[in-house]
Amino acid sequence: QLQLVESGGGLVQPGGSLRLSCVASGLYAIGWFRQAPGKEREGVSCISRRGEITNYAASMKGRFTISRDDGKNTVYLQMNSLKPEDTAVYYCAATLDRMNSCLLSIYDYNYWGQGTQVTVSS
Repeated sequence: QLQLVESGGGLVQPGGSLRLSCVASGLYAIGWFRQAPGKEREGVSCISRRGEITNYAASMKGRFTISRDDGKNTVYLQMNSLKPEDTAVYYCAATLDRMNSCLLSIYDYNYWGQGTQVTVSS
């Protein structure tokens, strides 16, 4: 059974940074998504199985960076210049169906972590 465990969330002031981690029980294409109260889950960033392809949602490009350490089966999401509107529960997800690409669609992912709360507030 594929398992995903997120960590690294917390409370940060506007303009601050956080690094989220997603530990998977194997090597997969991984996506980060977020869901704010009353809103639909949206794609943030994703990385292909070997890390050669990354994608970002437009509002995160330039502020967020996704990377992976396959030796640790971990995908990271470095989030800089955080804004109050970045407040949400952040989820990582894995797909078994893609090797050399990744998409920011929730329908493309088979397995989901439990989420980690990110709150940006002064």
